[in-house]
This record gives sequence, C-alpha cells and structure tokens, in this order.
Amino acid sequence: MGILCQQCKQEPATVHLTDIQPSGEPVERHLCESCASQEGITMKAHEAPAMMLEKFVKVGIEAQIGVQRKCSHCGMTFGEFRAQGTLGCPHDYEEFGDLLLPLIERVHDGASQHVGKAPGEQKASGERRAKVLSLRRALEKAVEAEEYEQAAELRDELMRLEAEDSNEHQ
Repeated sequence: MGILCQQCKQEPATVHLTDIQPSGEPVERHLCESCASQEGITMKAHEAPAMMLEKFVKVGIEAQIGVQRKCSHCGMTFGEFRAQGTLGCPHDYEEFGDLLLPLIERVHDGASQHVGKAPGEQKASGERRAKVLSLRRALEKAVEAEEYEQAAELRDELMRLEAEDSNEHQ
C-alpha cells in the first residue's frame, strides 16, 4: 500500500503537494482526494499517463512547428511575430492563417474577421516594410556575429528607409 493521507491518516494519499515556506524551504504534503478538496484543491478526472504524455508531446511539436514556420515572401517566422506583435507583410495573414485565427477570434470576441476599418496601405509601402524587417533581422545577426562593418551598412540602409517613410507621412 502507498502513503497514507497525512491529514485523515485513513485513505491513500493521491494528491502530492510541495509547499514553499517563506524561508524557501520545501515542505511536502500527501493528501487523499477528500482532504485535498476540503482545502480547496480540486482534481481533474484521472487520465492515463500515456495519454497525458501523448497530448503533451503533440502540443509541443505543434507549437515548435508553428514558431519555426516562415513566410515565403518576407521571411518572418511566426515566432518573430509572437515576440514583436506585428506581421512582416500582407502575405503573413495567408502563411500563418491557421495560427492567427485563434488570436484574431480572441481579440474580436469570437469573430474571425476584422470588423473595423481596413488599412489603405499601398503595395510599395508594404514591400518597404518587409524590406525594413529583413534589414533589422540581418542587422541583429551581423551584430551577434560581431561583423560591425556590415552592421553599420545595414544600419545606414535602415535609417535611409525610415527617413523616406517619415518624409512620406509629413
């Protein structure tokens, strides 16, 4: 027989907790489901460990594939979108559609389409934004590789494109 519940000392302990004391010391507690529920700890229905592991691996693989997926037009990965919060080009909506849909629905209270005003951006402006994104990515890689001359050239090109953008918006 396994460990008995530390509280009622009658039922087998099926809930195992580790409490961290203010001093940082861990204290383990072993409770039966009944005593655990009296403390407000609710348990989900038991699931076979093999099934739990299968779900965990599947979610991890899907998340990794999604993060690594790359737009064939601007080169942005879905992971970069998640980190920055902005897409690289209009094609990203198609490239990452299945990954974006849950995010769009959450933002629009369940609606799967944007219902506000649509951007009136020109195609050239979208291409320029994709170029800026690509240059920023190349600049980061050049700095990481300590290729400072190349980084300076990329920085200058970025500044030129951003100056053009600000001149057009004035």
